[in-house]
Amino acid sequence: MNASTQFAYTMPAEWEPHEAVWLSWPHDPVSFPFLEKAENEFAAFVAEVSTSERVELLVLDAAMQSRVAGLFGERGVDLTRIHFHLGDYADIWFRDYGPIFVRDSNRAQPDTPSRATSLAPLSMIKWIFNAWGGKYDTLLKDDRVPYRLREALRLPMLEPGIVMEGGSIEVNGKGTLITTEQCLLNPNRNPHLSKREIERYLSDYLGVSHFIWLKEGIEGDDTDGHIDDIARFVNSTTVVCALASDASDPDYAPLRANFELLTAATDQDGRKLNTVPLPTPGFVMDDGVGDDAGRLPASYANFYISNSKVLVPIFGTANDAKAVAVIQSLFPDRKAVGLMAKHLVYGLGTFHCMSQQQPIS
Repeated sequence: MNASTQFAYTMPAEWEPHEAVWLSWPHDPVSFPFLEKAENEFAAFVAEVSTSERVELLVLDAAMQSRVAGLFGERGVDLTRIHFHLGDYADIWFRDYGPIFVRDSNRAQPDTPSRATSLAPLSMIKWIFNAWGGKYDTLLKDDRVPYRLREALRLPMLEPGIVMEGGSIEVNGKGTLITTEQCLLNPNRNPHLSKREIERYLSDYLGVSHFIWLKEGIEGDDTDGHIDDIARFVNSTTVVCALASDASDPDYAPLRANFELLTAATDQDGRKLNTVPLPTPGFVMDDGVGDDAGRLPASYANFYISNSKVLVPIFGTANDAKAVAVIQSLFPDRKAVGLMAKHLVYGLGTFHCMSQQQPIS
């Protein structure tokens, strides 16, 4: 398939303008053994991102909404920028169980001229969420969350009928997609589909024509190698890739292998990508709380690109400032903001994992 192929649906790049960001408030003490501290880190993220775009926030009930609104008030958050949605959900990883917003070139443009007349209308893609290969039965109910969005937004929703999570893919908005073999070719996702068949689904529903397959993800990542802990597009021709400097680090060899694949890769038009190394935080450990004590999957690549800021997770390690500086250098028109995420990563993810952008419509 060549890069000139025209698709009905196109997934915009994350740096394209957003209407809102979708989030779910943390509440599970199993995921977050230091729940109050995780809530504070989450609230700090909302305080920053809400100055850039509207926040659509899932909460369990009215009591939670009232308490969360109070926490926002303590931080000076403009509550008119927060839209609460009440209902049941299990965890905060909206990137993986929520829908992906795409532009639908087959739908009619608005009759009345507006800022949206040059943009194709939005649709939603609802994938099957099986809790990262059936690892967590208690989280399977989050597969239903996209149906609530359909009711709230009144947008068309398509269901390809395959298992896929938003954190497993990264697009440049021009036709190139990066993913990992460890995740999308894992038999715990779609064992009946070949690599080519998976590519066909992604082409049909996300409007991509060129694929870059990396290998493995970072240690401690229960998603089987999600790309948003490894490599991210920062513009249509530049990708930042996590790279460990310590040869004794278990992540050293797999990340270097991925980096080398990217340096040899091209975009959809055959142009070499500009690949920029991003340091890793090193060993970020939990303190033995819970059943899975050990290394946490901390990654600076799990940043979120908002309309005016790039929100970068930091972990209180020596490379925090260096990572924020690298990311700032790649976003001259946005402010890179480092925000503590040490207690969020106990849930095995941070800012990108917990968010999903809604493009302007």
